[in-house]
Amino acid sequence: MTEKHVSGPLDGVRVIDLSTVVMGPYAAQILGDLGADVIKIESPSDSLHVGEYRNTPGMTPLHLNVNRNKRSVALDLKDEAEHARALELIHSADVLITNMRPRALARLCMTYEDLAVANPGLVYAHAAGFRADSDRADAAAYDETVQAASGLVDISNRALGTPLYLPSILADKVSGLTIVYSVLAALVHRDRTGSGQQIEIPMADTLITFNLVEHLAGHTFDPATGPTGYPRSLSEHHKARRTRDGLAAVVPYNPQNYRDFFAAAGRPDLAADPRVNGPSLNVADVDDLSDLVDECAPALTTAEWAEVCAKHNIPMGPVLELDHSHEDPYVREGHLLETVEHPTEGPVRTIGIPVRFSATPGSIRRLAPVPGQDTAEVLAELTDAG
Repeated sequence: MTEKHVSGPLDGVRVIDLSTVVMGPYAAQILGDLGADVIKIESPSDSLHVGEYRNTPGMTPLHLNVNRNKRSVALDLKDEAEHARALELIHSADVLITNMRPRALARLCMTYEDLAVANPGLVYAHAAGFRADSDRADAAAYDETVQAASGLVDISNRALGTPLYLPSILADKVSGLTIVYSVLAALVHRDRTGSGQQIEIPMADTLITFNLVEHLAGHTFDPATGPTGYPRSLSEHHKARRTRDGLAAVVPYNPQNYRDFFAAAGRPDLAADPRVNGPSLNVADVDDLSDLVDECAPALTTAEWAEVCAKHNIPMGPVLELDHSHEDPYVREGHLLETVEHPTEGPVRTIGIPVRFSATPGSIRRLAPVPGQDTAEVLAELTDAG
């Protein structure tokens, strides 16, 4: 990675990342990928914070994956002089992202009301587990507790019979994306009016609304016309199929899809089944038909099914195995994983930028910094600007 200047769509926007763990850092990284100058303020003595990301002597994968395109400044916010420097940085910024507790922000004179006096154009994004005006405002917020509070655990229990947490830190990442689009909207408003604003991003609210898009279902109407839950997602048959040599997402949708699938599997008897020869599928037959698809899928390899499904317009996709993701042609061709040389960690794989801009492409200009490595550079800029 080089540090040459590349003008992304957010070139000229300064973001202060005063957040920890994943949600805030992930959002700030995306803004950095899009060209913003992201300055991460880290405490030089917060060993817990460091431990969340790193194992001595090196960086953990999670730290590397949410902190690129940032400059790191080590400041002790409990020290009067360093606290003043942190405030100078925030006053120079367009955006502040933080997930600090409200009481801590108040002690540090870093509430929105405090900061807007000197920087009225500041976009102040405060992320938390729950709404500040709710009785859960001070409740601990981890991805698991937010998955539970948002209905995801109920969805897993109904689909699988076990109250599993989704095996992804979905609450953190979806909330991080929500921070990004909220900040961008507030920047547009500021450009039109000159005024910044405070944005509150509660993780639980974000995930509740995210989950209800399809799972509110019959309760969309009042009174309800049916149960909650999206039947297709909750079905035990909602899974990839085992082919002769692996896994594939083979998803017949209409009678013709089923007929073509069964014929390709060498089952003309099933292709002639009355259930797949009407004008449409009977909902009551879908589970039984899905069992038959599972039964027939091992007749061909994944590559053979890809050819069959492409020929007959049957929805199909191979299953990406994470251990081999760097070898996957689609991943390689899209530059979604590339090996680069990190200044302190050696060769590392860096995750690509998924969106493409025709005029102002995003770029990876810096890999995740060692905590505090840019302190002198950034504070010198403040002095020069003053």
